[in-house]
Amino acid sequence: MPKINLCFLWHMHQPLYKELGSGEYRLPWARLHALKDYFGMVKILEDFPQIHQTFNLVPSLLVQIEDYASGRASDAFLSLALKPAEELTPEEREFALQYFFQANHDRVIRRHPRYSELFLVLQQHGNSPRRAAAQFDTQMIRDLQVLSQLAWFDEYDLENDSEVRDLLHKGRNFSLDDQRLIGVKEQNAFARVIGIYREFAERDQIELSTSPFYHPILPLLCDSNIAGVAHPYISLPTQFAFPQDAEEQMIRARSYFDAKLGIVPRGLWPPEGGISEATVALAARAGFHWIASGEGVLTRTLGNEQGGTDAYQAYRWHDGHDQIDIVFRDKRLSELIGFVYSQMDAVEAARHFITELKRSCRPMLAAGHDALVPIILDGENAWETYFHNGRPFLRELYSRISEDPQISVLTISEALVPKARGELQHIFPGSWIDTDFDIWIGSQEDNAAWELLLQARNTYERATQVPVEAKAKAFEELLIAEGSDWCWWYGPEHYSANKAEFDQLFRDHLANVYRCLGEDVPAALLYPIAKVFVDQLHERPSGLIQPKVDGTISSRAEWANAGRYRLDPRSGAMHSQRSMVRELHYGSDGQNLYLRVDFAEPIFIDGRVQFELKLRTPTGRYVEVLASASQPGPCDVSSELPETAIQLAVAEIFEARISMSALQVKLGEPVHLRLAMSRDELPLATIPANGELELHSGDLAAYAY
Repeated sequence: MPKINLCFLWHMHQPLYKELGSGEYRLPWARLHALKDYFGMVKILEDFPQIHQTFNLVPSLLVQIEDYASGRASDAFLSLALKPAEELTPEEREFALQYFFQANHDRVIRRHPRYSELFLVLQQHGNSPRRAAAQFDTQMIRDLQVLSQLAWFDEYDLENDSEVRDLLHKGRNFSLDDQRLIGVKEQNAFARVIGIYREFAERDQIELSTSPFYHPILPLLCDSNIAGVAHPYISLPTQFAFPQDAEEQMIRARSYFDAKLGIVPRGLWPPEGGISEATVALAARAGFHWIASGEGVLTRTLGNEQGGTDAYQAYRWHDGHDQIDIVFRDKRLSELIGFVYSQMDAVEAARHFITELKRSCRPMLAAGHDALVPIILDGENAWETYFHNGRPFLRELYSRISEDPQISVLTISEALVPKARGELQHIFPGSWIDTDFDIWIGSQEDNAAWELLLQARNTYERATQVPVEAKAKAFEELLIAEGSDWCWWYGPEHYSANKAEFDQLFRDHLANVYRCLGEDVPAALLYPIAKVFVDQLHERPSGLIQPKVDGTISSRAEWANAGRYRLDPRSGAMHSQRSMVRELHYGSDGQNLYLRVDFAEPIFIDGRVQFELKLRTPTGRYVEVLASASQPGPCDVSSELPETAIQLAVAEIFEARISMSALQVKLGEPVHLRLAMSRDELPLATIPANGELELHSGDLAAYAY
């Protein structure tokens, strides 16, 4: 019987946060993820020996983990977390309030009641560390120091390490000894990471693949003009063409693995699945046996806009001289795990994945062929949005697929031996994101970064009278600056609270190139590349409204005075699809609260759509309103409120009327809202993405937190 060969590839990556000149780690994310994701994602497989997986480890991440494990890392964030609270300066207290709440509000902060209480104090002072600092006494600061670290510990430690478990149960009123203990436990966590990968690789339960050393977008290094193939009208910077750098990054990655892990990786995940003819040939010549990309690249390569089952087999690329196997990521199934299942019950999410997997493979199996299904996604950032770091979901999923005789869960190399393959003699250049390179080049900020990188690269080429060691350091800084992460945050697509730090670190790496070469640092590197994002997401209502609740815009006038909450179109560390919701309008006639949701695309396709409104009143009372519809018109409603107090309809838009008296809300008092949308129980959107939206029924001002 034909089988489904399911291949998980978890991509583990963080950019190099270390500034080589000072040796200081500018941001803590490699360290914090080392407390849970890198160890825990492998350790969980101990309970599922039939599950074989591929883990893609980027050398720039492993270098940082080594630094932390050896105690060499200079990390101001960790030092501040471990410094006695009574010794903190006012500036250090503000630093703690600015950075120690940088975690998912719903799944991480609110999991710990004391952490949530402290966060509320910051919110009550407009999220301003300076304004809130006076409200934080020494005990509050110490609790924040401990919880900001404890919240990142792996589920394995929270369940099995008695000292960590005791801290979790204690929850508050931590002591200086507790602070010291956190430091010890973190050090222990760093030391075990690389060993767990070596152990599971030696027992052949996991395969280790890699990426170029500092995670560059390979096709753009070889020739930045390649971006114009997928997007002919894109505005491009001066051509950057250094294929030798792309080759060097790949060779260094293989050498590092051999030296540190005793493993020469067979597979390569090119950063963001970005490939081109030149980069595939370089990978083959560097000794890699397989490479992976996105299914959109295969679709454009084959000229088959239908997609379908073409991606459910391996392909062998060859050009007469070199050859390499290529597998293509299943976009939909991968992104269900990355972006959707975090909002679902673990059992329902696992069941849905297996159902969709089998449905997708049905044509391939019916033709008598095995289906090779690559599930490739970020192995770290997704779990912050899951209940208990995604471990209940993964356990449920692994348990179900272990028991399913139709599914084999293999490493990519296992799935390739030996299998019928399609043949490719050319490759369409693109990444897994929209089959282009627009994330990293083409915007004003991106292009400015490429121009500065090119200027530094050319300066390096011209430098001849430079000591060998100094020139080697300059080249190292260039390779770091070629990484994809800097331009991930430049441009309009993504947002980070640390965007300024990323910008500064990129410019520091380039400035160090000039310093190593004995050259003057260009003035352009002294000024930020990143521009402040000024798009207003909230607009105050300008007056009362009284719209007709029928799911359509009956006239322009009925919502003319409404307030508006626009969803931020940018993604974060993981690139997500466009939201189903464009914006939310709100307002009041003095007696009722009105809501309107504008969709980015038609809401009715197949099945039934559901809306879940959670309202919190000033007294702390929670009111839930559930609504659903299978066709345009009034919604079926379930709520504790009287039937006459609620009216909901959906067609081209979603509209709602809720009586303020039924909510027991007086004019001028705030109502906190969270709205979730789904179709046939599969989440579509949540407003806001984190926390609640606060609506004031008096002046009708709104803000999200």
